[in-house]
Amino acid sequence: MCVICGCGSKDGKDGGAEAGQEHDHGHGHSHSHGHGHSHSHGHSHGHGRAPQDGQLKYVAVNQSSGDLHYGAGPARTSVPGMSQSRAIKIEQDVLGENNRYAAHNRAHFEGHGMLALNLVSSPGSGKTTLLCASILALRQRAPQLAVGVIEGDQQTSNDADRIRATGAPAIQINTGKGCHLDAQMVGNAFERLPMHSHDDGGEAGGVLFIENVGNLVCPAMWDLGEAAKVAILSVTEGEDKPLKYPDMFAAARLMILNKIDLLPYVDFDVARCIEYARRVNPQIEVLQLSARSGQGMDGWLDWIEAQRGTGVTAAAAAAPVDPLAERIAALERELAQLKGKQG
Repeated sequence: MCVICGCGSKDGKDGGAEAGQEHDHGHGHSHSHGHGHSHSHGHSHGHGRAPQDGQLKYVAVNQSSGDLHYGAGPARTSVPGMSQSRAIKIEQDVLGENNRYAAHNRAHFEGHGMLALNLVSSPGSGKTTLLCASILALRQRAPQLAVGVIEGDQQTSNDADRIRATGAPAIQINTGKGCHLDAQMVGNAFERLPMHSHDDGGEAGGVLFIENVGNLVCPAMWDLGEAAKVAILSVTEGEDKPLKYPDMFAAARLMILNKIDLLPYVDFDVARCIEYARRVNPQIEVLQLSARSGQGMDGWLDWIEAQRGTGVTAAAAAAPVDPLAERIAALERELAQLKGKQG
């Protein structure tokens, strides 16, 4: 998880190997051998150190194929030079701090009567095209409904510019090297949207779309204070994505199969994809649509209205199951077990 690889740390001090430790390099580099010159190697090698806890001890090896699974340890991840207990502690600290910001956002959105939806997907799934189409369609259905967008990308304001071209307000967040949005970023951006004001003249409440950085891994465990995560999967990607990236689909309330107008031209098994998603998350809802052609868009708008109509705003959505709280509790149990073994 990215909270221990570096991008989850505000100062970068908690990522990678612990201070003072050497590590392996998977790229060409120069180093001194103590004989007056340096030279490069185009291969990976060790520096005379035995593998550390979290490197090989917790790697599961398939004896028949030789495949390696680096998520078999208590931390469910592996970082060179970092113990499993250290990885768990860092993840606890970072996710716990983010959770505090998320709780603030959740209360803030609830106070504004705002339905906040966190749109997550891999790059190129059609999130921004879907948002543009959704904004225009919602404007026809409910002209007084406040709609705003927070855009997340590593660089550029391209997506926010596309949203603004529809007439809807948008704030772009550039994460730099970060691979996801966090709750503090979202809170800061929301304060800059017109819908944050209580005197915008529109009807009470509204819809806040949060388009996360294109990534099916890291955003899964980062609570932004949203009412629901909406996982968007285009039919050009392959129906096995829910099995390859189970954390994301387990955390999502809704899966949208997008670009269904392309189904005649791609090898994509819709029924199998839905079965895979429900194998990971039996409660996940599924919609099929094409943001480009408009097919299925009414179902998506109906779903949004249903969330607002049933009062499923951010605070209400947090009540049944909180994956982040469950993950932190699991980390606390795993850390206690590791400490018990060391003691």
